[in-house]
Amino acid sequence: MLVSYKWLQEYVDLGNITAAELAEKITRSGIEVDGVEQLSKGLKGIVVGEVLECEQHPQADKLKKCLVDIGEGEPVQIICGAPNVAKGQKVIVAKVGAVLPGNFKIKKAKLRGEESNGMICSLQELGIEGKLVPKEFADGIYAFKDDVEAGTDAIPLLNLDDEVLELDLTPNRADALSMLGMAYEAAAILDQDVNLPDIEIDETDEKAESMISVKVEAPEDNPLYTAKIIKNVKIGPSPLWMQMRLMAAGIRPHNNVVDITNYILLEYGQPLHAFDYDLFGSKEVVVRRAREGEKIVTLDDIERTLTSEQLVITNGKVPVALAGVMGGADSEVNDDTTTILLESAYFSGQSIRDTSKYHGLRSEASQRYEKGVDPERVRPAAERAAQLMAKYAGGDVLTGLVEANHLSIEPAVVSITLEKINRVLGTEISMDEVKKIFERLKFGVQIEGSLITVTVPTRRGDISIEEDLIEEVARLYGYDRLPKTLPKGEATPGGLTKAQRNRRMTRDFLEGAGLFQAITYSLTSEAKSVMFSLEHREPVKLSMPMSEERSRLRLSLIPQLLESLSYNIARKNESVALYEIGSVFLNEGEGRQPEEREHIAGAMTGMWVDHPWQGEEKMVDFFVAKGILEGLFKKLGVDPHIEWKPAQIEGMHPGRTAQIYLAGEEIGFVGQLHPHLQKEFDLKNTILFELMAEPLFHYEHPELRYKPIPRFPAISRDIALVVDKAVDAGTLASIIKDAGGKWLKDIYVFDLYEGEHMPDGKKSIAFSLTFAAPDKTLTDEEVAAAHSKVVEAVQKKAGAELRS
Repeated sequence: MLVSYKWLQEYVDLGNITAAELAEKITRSGIEVDGVEQLSKGLKGIVVGEVLECEQHPQADKLKKCLVDIGEGEPVQIICGAPNVAKGQKVIVAKVGAVLPGNFKIKKAKLRGEESNGMICSLQELGIEGKLVPKEFADGIYAFKDDVEAGTDAIPLLNLDDEVLELDLTPNRADALSMLGMAYEAAAILDQDVNLPDIEIDETDEKAESMISVKVEAPEDNPLYTAKIIKNVKIGPSPLWMQMRLMAAGIRPHNNVVDITNYILLEYGQPLHAFDYDLFGSKEVVVRRAREGEKIVTLDDIERTLTSEQLVITNGKVPVALAGVMGGADSEVNDDTTTILLESAYFSGQSIRDTSKYHGLRSEASQRYEKGVDPERVRPAAERAAQLMAKYAGGDVLTGLVEANHLSIEPAVVSITLEKINRVLGTEISMDEVKKIFERLKFGVQIEGSLITVTVPTRRGDISIEEDLIEEVARLYGYDRLPKTLPKGEATPGGLTKAQRNRRMTRDFLEGAGLFQAITYSLTSEAKSVMFSLEHREPVKLSMPMSEERSRLRLSLIPQLLESLSYNIARKNESVALYEIGSVFLNEGEGRQPEEREHIAGAMTGMWVDHPWQGEEKMVDFFVAKGILEGLFKKLGVDPHIEWKPAQIEGMHPGRTAQIYLAGEEIGFVGQLHPHLQKEFDLKNTILFELMAEPLFHYEHPELRYKPIPRFPAISRDIALVVDKAVDAGTLASIIKDAGGKWLKDIYVFDLYEGEHMPDGKKSIAFSLTFAAPDKTLTDEEVAAAHSKVVEAVQKKAGAELRS
């Protein structure tokens, strides 16, 4: 909810309190204010100008040369590119020296050889969102309809001297979805009175019931329906002040009649709908449930098929509106409308919610009906709208409201004792203070001994039990004034679980390694949902997806990371490294909730090292990702139990992919994306990895044992082995490790050769072996014996030959 500070002042005396101070008080009383926006922020030097002359620019087809009176002596020449600028208009002018949003300063300039002393502005250039600007001015400059004087400060005229409070409302505070609701709230906080709008209408002698009748066939969904008739209206723009208030609240102006219904929606929190009486199709309103398969074309020009559970407004024959959600296109108010049938009704929140959800239509009206409107405002809202239509659309209001009334809602009456209030809050508030708090809220209150009986107005439908009254007392007394106590009893020390510690450690390590965290959608398309999955199952399908692109729960994190890479690269960010720790969802069968598992995934593309000054460059490759994962496994303490094996995985490069095993169990993979998929995602060489988090985070480590630092020197031996190309280095390393004995402490590959002196189908792999004993210096003979066992083992088990 967006609340105008200036508009609120019309109902409550805010005194000298600023918008920021009011926001702080509202937040402290229980309604969170997300922020306060100053509409004129960044604006200076904006005035009304009158276009005295307007002619084509001699050197540019799309520019016009305008002579503009800005109320400062001689008129000034301004070059303007707006297609709708014309002689005689009163326009918004940013003078030379003015400042527009974004600190854009207006200076004297020459455009195609012609001097320009200022700028004729559109509303968008003043910081108003394009979607809120009236369609008439959406593609050009704004022209005042009212009689305004050249040179006048345009900021107050455009209501840009206002400040807007953005409220983050909880679902129970439906009363705050209106200016009057917030007036009651501000009045209670500041201990002021509420000044309600004064409704006075000069009605004609003709009665509304002579032109319309109302019948409700579903009273449980529509307990109260009222109709009012306004004749001889003239459709045109609404007054500027009303348009600007609507735009400040996030609603686009249309015409005077529609704008008035939206204005009342904001003022009273009561949705209204205006039908063109002559297009309505009959002299009766019938509210009923739709017939199964019945159709209606709504205001957005979409034909919608209805179900028998949905409430519709009909003319006795066909639907003309989806009750409380959206009107029909056939009876829409247009430029030729002269007679208005004005609807103001109380609909069941559940009925509106179901209809809105079924058709995917969320509107300001449906939002308020869903949360609950005040039944006592249904009639006053209609009268107030009729008053404004008479004033700003020249309408004649027929006498009376035509209604079907089945409503039986009474104010809630709740009793509580002073003792319970103080006991729950831990306070010693007096009876007089409690009574005053309820009176500030404009609640009826009676005191009998220690019993407090409160009559709650229907606008506060969230209050029905004793605890609700205690909350009202607490928030207006001041949460910051409640006494502070420490809990009593045995203390339980807090701390992170093993999985939480490892999760944080993983996040810190990957970010330290240069990857950025990504958080992607859990929903994806049918095709992408099965890509790269570590465990193959039928993906879980949503029963009501937002779209086909978001219709399945993911089985892998990688497809969404690839989308993120593509998004970045399309915006010239060509070196990207992302990781995500998130959930995948495994189908457990029909009628059962999917199993949620945590995975760790990464995607990298572009340069890994780029130091042009030193001439140092390195592209991301398999070994970069493998090195990062080796570091992660070492950090988690599982590196001695990790194995890497070549793998063939769909979607991955067949020769640059490895599966990863922890203690013999497969936990994931690392490798390069297949070239076909790289092309599909518009990527270059891309390296991916995905791991199951649970085995890593919950791995049971053996008891930690410390060894003394060796006092005796180690001895290194190198060995170069000629083997078939199919034999991988990991297999050879495993054989060497098993055969090396207790003195073999370290082994690593330092060379691979496949050059011209190698036989066909062969390669040379060179290892460096380190031998050491904890209690002595090894002799050459002892190392040679161990080395011989290694050579014998690789020859026997891998068919290796020593390279000469």
